[in-house]
Amino acid sequence: MSGISQRVLVVGPSWVGDMIMAQSLFKAIKQSQADSEISVLAPAWTHPILDRMPQVNAAIEMPVGHGKLNIRSRLQLASQLKQGAYDQAIILPGSLKSALIPFFAGIPKRTAYLGEQRYGLINDIHKLDKQQLPTTVQRFVGLSGRQVSFDECPWPKLTVDHASVQATAQLWDYETSKPLLILCPGAEYGSAKRWPVQHYAVIAQARATQGWQVWLMGSEKDKEICNVINALSKNVCQNIAGKTSLVQAIDLMSLATVVVTNDSGLMHLAAALQRPVVAIYGSSSPKMTPPLTDKLEIIWLQPDCGPCFKRDCPLGHLNCLNDIKVSSVDRAISKLTATDQ
Repeated sequence: MSGISQRVLVVGPSWVGDMIMAQSLFKAIKQSQADSEISVLAPAWTHPILDRMPQVNAAIEMPVGHGKLNIRSRLQLASQLKQGAYDQAIILPGSLKSALIPFFAGIPKRTAYLGEQRYGLINDIHKLDKQQLPTTVQRFVGLSGRQVSFDECPWPKLTVDHASVQATAQLWDYETSKPLLILCPGAEYGSAKRWPVQHYAVIAQARATQGWQVWLMGSEKDKEICNVINALSKNVCQNIAGKTSLVQAIDLMSLATVVVTNDSGLMHLAAALQRPVVAIYGSSSPKMTPPLTDKLEIIWLQPDCGPCFKRDCPLGHLNCLNDIKVSSVDRAISKLTATDQ
């Protein structure tokens, strides 16, 4: 495979976690050719994440919703992108639709794994060896032309705007004198990634009793389960789920003493902000999408029936998560706190 070109358009993913892991690719591109200019085509809601990645020169809004074809909009954007005179496009999603805009824009080198039979749309096809590249981050970095081990991947690291953090913290009555536990009990993918709410509530109540601030963080879709956790923990938490913008979520997450989280986009956000993470896995596997940080405790039972990667438990028992004990998570918090001091 040939090397990286100077002006690169990356067609980015639509998931928070994947977008954060994509920074490893951006870093690899810059390592291969320091003067490369990287533009990222991605949904507008991901742009606050891209703004915190110094490797990205420009974020371009993807006008077409996830899963929609809308050929007219794709052609219109492709016409605009021609003015950018891109030398190369790197397409991270595996769908046929994601490869259309670079093809319509006439970008001469279009790099990707084959995906959904994209012959012709992709003219720089990389072979995906899942044994050689078991993790998502390795697969992303592999599109830079470098096949590296997991330990050799450059890890994501988002910049922190300290003035913005201070202003946002004041809005939420952050107390600098107390440790902050952030709980992220949601997982947009499905229930088979969510540790039980009653377990989160026990953790919240225990740490609040010890003088910690406890915040519940998530999207609008997570508000209901966060409300349940707060009620079960006798309202010891500050529930900010669905109340923050993504910029504010980034700022507030950067303040955490420890983050306890399911396998979710917020897990990867915490890792990219270098916060200590207790990562709880159910139907998915940390062997494929681990948080990219050294400040980490992974809780995963590795049941015989998993990882199944299903949205909901196909066997109906959800033992992979129900059997994870509160005491295991509490010990992980204590270990990370001792290490972080």
